[in-house]
Amino acid sequence: MNGKLILIILLFCYSLPSGAADPAEGKKLFQARCASCHNVNKKLTGPALAGVDQRHSEAWILQFVKASQSMVKAGDKEALAVYNANNQVAMPDHPDLSDDMIRDILAYVKEEAGKAPQADDAPFSRPGQKEPNLMPLSIYNFPFMIAYIVLVVIIIILLVFLVNVKGYEHHMEEKQKE
Repeated sequence: MNGKLILIILLFCYSLPSGAADPAEGKKLFQARCASCHNVNKKLTGPALAGVDQRHSEAWILQFVKASQSMVKAGDKEALAVYNANNQVAMPDHPDLSDDMIRDILAYVKEEAGKAPQADDAPFSRPGQKEPNLMPLSIYNFPFMIAYIVLVVIIIILLVFLVNVKGYEHHMEEKQKE
């Protein structure tokens, strides 16, 4: 009897969720399910998610992720505030995400928000970190620039030549009429 009781207790303990969220799994889930509309540190279609665990309770977040529109329709004040702050763009419901999966995403968001800014953190870009897409003129562009200038000069010469030919034709037609 004692052996069976110990076995049942051990099985019960191992079947309980560990409670520790996995940021690595959260990163995969975030990139697959959230990154098209959300960023950790800046607003995209949806709000920036850094500090979301401080703005809302975990229970509220779990419910909102699974059924945001139901909460908006029910008149939840926080859900309405988020909905209105984002131009009334509806967040798709994710009823297939378990509470643990959402906790993993929250752990990832918290971990990312706490990191020092890095310029090459994809898919995140932090304000002031992106370099402009401009290429300064360099010696490597010189042959291209010369070829471009030569091409433009040739086109101008051809246009002047065509205008002169048309003028000459017009002059010859008038001479024949006389």
